[in-house]
Amino acid sequence: MKSGVLYLPIGRKTFDLEAAEIQWKKTSTYLKQVSDNVIEPESIITSPDELEEFLGTVSNESVLATVYQSVTFADAEFIQQTINRMKAPVIVWSVREPSVGGRLRLNSLTGGNSTCHFLRSEKHPYSFVFGNIDESQVQGKLRTQLSVLRVIQRLQKLKIGVVGEYPPGFFFSDTNEELLEKKIGPKIESVDLYEAFEESVKLPESKYENMISRAEKQVIGINRKDETIKRFAQFSTYMEDKIQEEEISALAIRCWPDFFNKLGAAACSTLSQFTEEGVVSACESDIHGSISMFILRELADGEAPYLGDMVHINEASNSAVFWHCGAGAYSLAHPETGAQAGVHPNRKMGFTLEFGLKPGAVTLLRLSYTKTDGYRLLIMRGKALNTPQPFNGTSVEVELETDINETLYSLMEEGFEPHYALVYADVVDEVIELGRQLDVETVVYVN
Repeated sequence: MKSGVLYLPIGRKTFDLEAAEIQWKKTSTYLKQVSDNVIEPESIITSPDELEEFLGTVSNESVLATVYQSVTFADAEFIQQTINRMKAPVIVWSVREPSVGGRLRLNSLTGGNSTCHFLRSEKHPYSFVFGNIDESQVQGKLRTQLSVLRVIQRLQKLKIGVVGEYPPGFFFSDTNEELLEKKIGPKIESVDLYEAFEESVKLPESKYENMISRAEKQVIGINRKDETIKRFAQFSTYMEDKIQEEEISALAIRCWPDFFNKLGAAACSTLSQFTEEGVVSACESDIHGSISMFILRELADGEAPYLGDMVHINEASNSAVFWHCGAGAYSLAHPETGAQAGVHPNRKMGFTLEFGLKPGAVTLLRLSYTKTDGYRLLIMRGKALNTPQPFNGTSVEVELETDINETLYSLMEEGFEPHYALVYADVVDEVIELGRQLDVETVVYVN
C-alpha cells in the first residue's frame, strides 16, 4: 500500500521567500504529525530544474498524495512536471498573504488558482486547501483529504467475497462487476455457498471451538449444546479460512432461505462476528451494502458499522427505525442490555443477535447503483436515540437532521435501495469529499 505524502513547497525568488519559509517550515512540521512517511526537499523549490532533480529521487509507487503548496506564486510549469512523474492525486494549497498594503509578498492564491486550472484541464485528480497550517479549518480539510485518499486506495485493493447469489427479487443486491471495479475499485471473489455448507459441517470441534469462545466473550446467552451454535462456528471457521486464502476484506452473503433450509441455522451470527472483527459483512448478498459498510468503517477509524432496513417512521421524534433480522456487530449493543443470543424472528432458528443499538451521533451511507443513473452516494446524519428496542432482531431509532417525511419521500422518489449502512461517527465531510474524488453524484440530507 502507498503511504508516502510527497510535500512540494513551490515558490519563486522574485517574491518574499523569507515569509514563504515560515509557512514551509510550519507545514513540514505538521505533516510529519499526520503522516509517518513525508517525502520532502531540503528547501523551497524555486525552479523547474530543482523540481526535476528532486522528483528524480522519488518513487512514484510510494506516493499516496502530493501536497503541492504554493508558498509564493509559481506558474503551471511546476505542476506539469509534477504530474508527468507522479500519478498520485494532488492537494493544492495556497497560504494567506502575510500583510495587506504595499507589495504583494507571496501571491500564493493566484499560484493555487493557476495550478487548479491546469489540473482540471489535464483531468488529474486534485483537491484544494486555502489558509495557513495553524488554522483549525486547514488542519481539518487536510486530514479529511488524506483520509479519503487512503480510503480510495483501500477501495481499489478491496476484494469482496460474494457467497451465493442474491435472493430472488433482491435486484438491488447485484452489481455490474466491470463498472464497479472501474469506477469504485473493488473486485468480486465468488464463493460457492453450497460447497461452503458441505465442507463446513465436516469440521471437527477442535477446529471450530475457538470461534464459539470468541463469540462467548461478547454475547450473552450462548448455549454450546445448541446445534445452531455449532453450525455457526463451523461455517464461520470455514469462511475465515477462505477469507485468508483469497485475501478477502468484506463479505456479501446470501442468508435466506438457504441457511435455514440447508444448514439448519441463521446466517446473522456469522455476519455479526465478522463485522465485529473487522471484515464487514452484508446479508442478502448486498454487494454495495458491504462496500458502504467498508467505507464507513475505514473513515471512522475502524468503528464497526451496521446495515439495516428503514422499517418505521416516527414523525413525533423526526426519526426512522433501521432494523434487521438479527445481524449486528456485538459492540453496537446498548450497554444496558449487551448483545444477547436469540432466534430469527420469522424462522425461529438460531443463532441470531437480539438487541437495540446504543445511542449516539451517527452517519448513514449508501453506495447506490442503478442501471440508468450509475453510482451515487447517499449521506444522512442523525442521532441514535436512547429508546426501547422496537422490534425483535437488531434495530436502532435515528433522529435525522432533515424533516423525516420530506426525507422519506425524497429517498423513495430518488429510488435508493432499502439497505442503509450506519456508523457511530460524523464522517459527512469525508463522504462528500470521497464523492468528489470519485466523481460520483452525492445526495446529502444534513443541516
